[in-house]
Amino acid sequence: MKVPSSTVAFTAASVLALTSSAEPIKRTTKCGLPLVQDKALVDSILLEDLVGCAQDLEDMAYATSRRNRVHGTEGHLNSVKYFVEQLESLGDYYDIELQDYTTEVTIQSQASLSINGETIEAGGFSFGNNGTWTDTPLVPVANLGCNPEDIPDSVSGNIALIARGNCTFISKITLAGEKGAIGAIIYNNAEAGLAAGTLGGVNEEIPVGGISRADGLRFLEQIESGSALTSGGEFWQYIDNTTSYNVVATSKHGDANNVLFLGAHSDSVEAGPGINDNGSGSCGLLTIAKALAKWRTNNQVRFAWWTAEEEGLLGSEHYVDIAAPSELDKVRLYLNFDMIASPNYVLGIYDGDGSSFNLSGPAGSAEAEKLFEAWYESEGLPYVGSEFNGRSDYGPFLDAGIPCGGLDTGADGIKTEEEVTMFGGTAGIWYDPNYHSAADNVTNLDLEAFEATSRGIAHAVATWGKTWEGFPTRNVTSLTKRYSGASKKYSSLMRKSRRGKKAY
Repeated sequence: MKVPSSTVAFTAASVLALTSSAEPIKRTTKCGLPLVQDKALVDSILLEDLVGCAQDLEDMAYATSRRNRVHGTEGHLNSVKYFVEQLESLGDYYDIELQDYTTEVTIQSQASLSINGETIEAGGFSFGNNGTWTDTPLVPVANLGCNPEDIPDSVSGNIALIARGNCTFISKITLAGEKGAIGAIIYNNAEAGLAAGTLGGVNEEIPVGGISRADGLRFLEQIESGSALTSGGEFWQYIDNTTSYNVVATSKHGDANNVLFLGAHSDSVEAGPGINDNGSGSCGLLTIAKALAKWRTNNQVRFAWWTAEEEGLLGSEHYVDIAAPSELDKVRLYLNFDMIASPNYVLGIYDGDGSSFNLSGPAGSAEAEKLFEAWYESEGLPYVGSEFNGRSDYGPFLDAGIPCGGLDTGADGIKTEEEVTMFGGTAGIWYDPNYHSAADNVTNLDLEAFEATSRGIAHAVATWGKTWEGFPTRNVTSLTKRYSGASKKYSSLMRKSRRGKKAY
């Protein structure tokens, strides 16, 4: 089934009305600005501006019937319009491009589940298939359901009960379906709400729902003690083709052959407004882009707000796919910011040198990590490494051989006791207990983390906006050569990191 798209089409038209075409908005170059200064730019990043932007995005979501900002919906298109209007208000500082992208998206979903007549809180997965069943036995799989031998023959005609972890959701339900299961229930791997995420796209697999860890373990214990559990479920989704937009703003001055590129995704999941994920990164970049407009940079600075990240990095992949190789070769460094105000936060730095997770990036990625490490140290703040596996919008840039870096504060990874000693918070639960839920709103942002990361981003902009001294030159021997190890190391199937997100 598909939802009517008249509202979406109308709103898309209003966004396009901001520009007469998809070409960048050209303006007269601004002259006479002072060269950017690190401390001044950093100190101009105010918490009230960050939170004000986040509140604006939440208001846009809540003003719609869906109460979210899923790409291509009214809430997201209004977010796109907001970013464009805020950037246009700066006058002639940026060339602004709206880059359209059309794809299928889960617009709305419904999930209900009962076990032995007890109503159980359950949710769906993006691109899950519709399905209804009654009085059907629940059968647990072994281990995490990631290997064919984990799936017992007894799932045939029944519902597979599967633990989250180690492999993608789509892999789990594919294996269960191959053994004849007619549906699957995945329970979470932490005390942090319902298992949820994406199956990565339209598929032909069995319907699947997500439940909490507590419920999953309870059912597993009952079955292992000899109790028979029967289930009833109804899961459906409306999926439609929608058009949404990347917003790309490039400074009109600075060396266009040595570009500093920063990005954050602008869409949310269906469950809620997505204010930490990723209104926080979006607002961090917007606040910095506005502050930078008072300064001149020696190197060109480009900001992007990516669409359709939650469906699998689609907006950023689209940008890289259609960009001329010669243009990508001009990007000295891409920096990504996805979830920078998690309530149970760590201060994470992408592990560009591979020292923490043995997975490094192209030359320059280590230098990006070192700059952020030095920044946090200068501020007296602790930090940890974040696995550098391409599972956010920097992945497509890594695939293109572009050095990358970034900051995050955690998603659905589990906080350790050691990290509690460093940052406070609660061990044994997610870095963001509201991740991919309706509770991901302004109220649940950690403002100290929001401010610290945003100031760190501003420091990076001031540093590399002024000079690339000490930074490796791009290892480009021709305008089309690409990083030879990228396809193996940063596969598009690898979505989200330990403190990142969503496909498993």
